[in-house]
Amino acid sequence: MKHIFHKGKDLSRPTLLLLHGTGGNELDLLPLAGRIDDEASILSVRGSILENGMPRFFRRLAEGIFDEEDLIFRTKELNEFLDEAAVTYGFDRGNIVAIGYSNGANIAASLLFHYQHALKGAILHHPMVPRRGIELPDLSGKSVFIAAGTNDPICSSMESKELQTLLEKVNANVAMHWEDSGHQLTVSEVEAATQWYRTFLNV
Repeated sequence: MKHIFHKGKDLSRPTLLLLHGTGGNELDLLPLAGRIDDEASILSVRGSILENGMPRFFRRLAEGIFDEEDLIFRTKELNEFLDEAAVTYGFDRGNIVAIGYSNGANIAASLLFHYQHALKGAILHHPMVPRRGIELPDLSGKSVFIAAGTNDPICSSMESKELQTLLEKVNANVAMHWEDSGHQLTVSEVEAATQWYRTFLNV
């Protein structure tokens, strides 16, 4: 998978897995990661699917309707890439925190839904429920921050609350942050994510 890796100053901190939104690339979330933790290692991945020339992490059939078969395949592919990258770059496979926006947040949520040990935690900006009607793994010890917009035309408030409920039912520690805005990534939600992350690290 096309990606960049930056070795951090403090290797005891999580490796930040950056997952961009539709039409983005592996450079998009670097400033956000720097704001959240400027000492952590960074692994930023580009989605390998193209939709009208725009990179994505998995196919969709229409707005808000995922190609479930492709989602399952791409989630497995990403999880295996993380296994390989941990060996290649020498970071702790069990200490990865995903930071995803929109489509990137969706595949990060899918990692949580499908693989118990894929992530230690996740910051999800405007995610949707990746799949319904499946049994989720026990996510005890996992922490998740969800940022959602009350006027998001792509991801409704009900969708955000459903994702929170599904994760909490399998023992994840979930923090919800609401913005009176739409689907855009806002400065204030990034600041809230930064505060959550510091609590997550106990610093």
